[in-house]
Amino acid sequence: MKGFSVEWLALREPYDLAARNALVRDAVANAFLGQAAISVVDLACGAGATLRALGPHLPPRQSWRLVDNSLSLLARAFTPGHLPHVTVTTTPIDLARDLELALDGPLDLVTTSALLDLVSTEWLDRLVVEVAARRLPFYAALTYDGRSVAAPPARLDVELLAGFNLHQRTDKGFGPALGPSAAVRAAERFEHFGYALVQGRSDWVFGTDDRAIQDALFAGWAEVGPLTTGLSADDIAQWLAQRRAYLAAGRSSLRVGHVDIFARPIGSR
Repeated sequence: MKGFSVEWLALREPYDLAARNALVRDAVANAFLGQAAISVVDLACGAGATLRALGPHLPPRQSWRLVDNSLSLLARAFTPGHLPHVTVTTTPIDLARDLELALDGPLDLVTTSALLDLVSTEWLDRLVVEVAARRLPFYAALTYDGRSVAAPPARLDVELLAGFNLHQRTDKGFGPALGPSAAVRAAERFEHFGYALVQGRSDWVFGTDDRAIQDALFAGWAEVGPLTTGLSADDIAQWLAQRRAYLAAGRSSLRVGHVDIFARPIGSR
């Protein structure tokens, strides 16, 4: 999988934490009520944000296997002593090639965050088959669903968002990506294999003080605009200048749509 910078992951983590859907998270927690221990694998763990977000809601004794293809991110993914009674192993795995290896061994829960919109239909179907064959519960947070609304509006917002969503469907290391349709596909496939689902929105909501992350996102829209729209470089530059002017004036807000899902096999394992 094509990687993300440490800086970007650090910038987004507090917003991810605030956005996670509490009802979906509580469904995960309730599935393991009464258990003293749990074993979790986190796919594409990045710098360990899922462990930090979900760990406090799980049984006290936890064993986590953090999986990613980036050695530099794995090195930052866990700080000893962060949670008592938690053991962590970090495992470098190319999930595009060796997904089954990541799921080997005794497990109670599979987790991932901000991954499913980056993978192909074929890879997602493979993931669901492998998880369902083991009758494992599956928690996927922060899957981008294509909704973004910026205020105040600017000319070309619609065109550049459409271009960004088109770019989200390009290959991110797993084949042509599902992009905004990933959460719907995942839900359909898990239901096909006899899973019950709890779903909810987990939108990023940025206010006028959240300038750095808005600027990064708008710059990303502008960067892919020449590849996915018919807009001129001047048009895109003018649009980005307008959005940055709103930021500088303390007027800009942005909502970016995400979905969380918890899929649990009907009839406990």
